[in-house]
Amino acid sequence: MMSYGPSDPHDEPTGALRYISKEEAIAMETELLTDYRFGQQQLTEVLGHACAIGVAKAFPLGSLEKRQPTVLVICGPEHNGCVGLSCARYLRLFDYLPTVFYPKRSQQAVQQAFTVQCEKMDIPFLSYLPAEVQLINDAYNLVVDAVVGTQTEPASLADPFTSILVTLRNLSVPIVSLDIPSGWDDSSSDTDRINPAVLISLMAPKACSLGFQGTHFLAGRFLPYDLQKKYELCLPEYPGTDCIVQLTDTPT
Repeated sequence: MMSYGPSDPHDEPTGALRYISKEEAIAMETELLTDYRFGQQQLTEVLGHACAIGVAKAFPLGSLEKRQPTVLVICGPEHNGCVGLSCARYLRLFDYLPTVFYPKRSQQAVQQAFTVQCEKMDIPFLSYLPAEVQLINDAYNLVVDAVVGTQTEPASLADPFTSILVTLRNLSVPIVSLDIPSGWDDSSSDTDRINPAVLISLMAPKACSLGFQGTHFLAGRFLPYDLQKKYELCLPEYPGTDCIVQLTDTPT
């Protein structure tokens, strides 16, 4: 049975793991960037690395059915898409063969830097997403969904992202969603959306993932203890030196 509580080894567990709201997630990230002096690029790097490890744990190289370990990483224009770019680069270093679809590239320096890093790793970028779902199913072992994060209102998404969500809903290959399954409402447990096989929550699990039934990882070991206590996160213990942990208990 997994025990939850502050990650500080000197503290006693204080309660169940909290599933935080979108507003709390944005506030936490703002504090990391301002009060704790994390850089945006540093934060993206930490999260992208953890996400790639989560993908590798869920889908080890030897377990993939196709001969080539191909992965399609679909990135949105906000921070979640940037985490997807970092994840793609680490997947390439882990001997996977990622391809990136990044249809609405951000002009921010951090996103441009991660784009260049992927290009310098010879990671191909698709110019368009095939309309025929079967082409994606045949070409890739799995898809990484890095389209929508806490910064993005699902209701405000326009093309090409509405079309992307339709495509994701009809795929037969497994989907790994980063932080929030794209199209899910972060304030509810509405699951009439895409159906990812794996969810990798960033920092702390979000309210929408209370309805998630697949394999659920958490990437939040880097959070300062004071911030964990302030938001009463009660994060689980991470095994060994791992930067992610699989969530197995039902939250309260």
